Amino acid sequence: MTNLLKLDSRAVIRLSGPDSRSLMQGLITNDIETLSTDKALYAGLLTPQGKFLFDMIIVQEGDDLLLDVEAERKPDLMRRLMMYKLRSDVNIADDPRTVWALFDGTADTGVAYDDPRHTSLHTRVIAAENPAPDASTLAPEAYEERRIRHGVPDGSRDMKIEKDFWLETNAEEVNGVSFTKGCFVGQELTARMKHRTTLKKKLVPLKSTSENPQAGAKILTGEGKTAGEIRTASGPYCLAYLRLEYLDGPLEADGTALLPL
Repeated sequence: MTNLLKLDSRAVIRLSGPDSRSLMQGLITNDIETLSTDKALYAGLLTPQGKFLFDMIIVQEGDDLLLDVEAERKPDLMRRLMMYKLRSDVNIADDPRTVWALFDGTADTGVAYDDPRHTSLHTRVIAAENPAPDASTLAPEAYEERRIRHGVPDGSRDMKIEKDFWLETNAEEVNGVSFTKGCFVGQELTARMKHRTTLKKKLVPLKSTSENPQAGAKILTGEGKTAGEIRTASGPYCLAYLRLEYLDGPLEADGTALLPL
């Protein structure tokens, strides 16, 4: 059965002009050269210290780039891109279309692309109107639960701005970084964390054994030490920012035991 969900928390930026790709290639964590009309790209825009600022899914439409981004932070990202643009021949504009999640079906209109972060999230569509009018409504809770179970962060809901290092956000597991593309903002520290150090903290999907976990709850070890915090939750599942030394547990939040998936 085809299911469709309008993602009101997402919005679209359009980049046009001959320097669009070269501008983004020097900024983002992934390799824009792998982008095509058949393949979308997930990437981050980081601080020079390698910490999360923005994330995006990039889609090609003709010669233009469409950025599938957080709606609330869209103006901030547009201003940031304008700052980096300098004299590049790039037009950065608002695109009024909407982002949709489409499971088990095809779109009748709009720009459709496989979610590059995980195959379980199926297809996304950028469209001005309902791209699959005959589809059933996908429950937001069902989408959230699937996203969380597979460790896919949802922008600044899960990633702390200017605090979390990119590799702590599950970026490598959800296809959000290239270690062969060359320079990008924050590249030096990101590469160093990959090749020279061991991650001590990271986003991890967990499942409760009884009561549903709540976003913002502190996670404690069996000895009462702080192990991390829940960033987002849906049903029995949560995405937690966790000290990996405590991953093998026992762990609990608000008195409820949590287990790694």
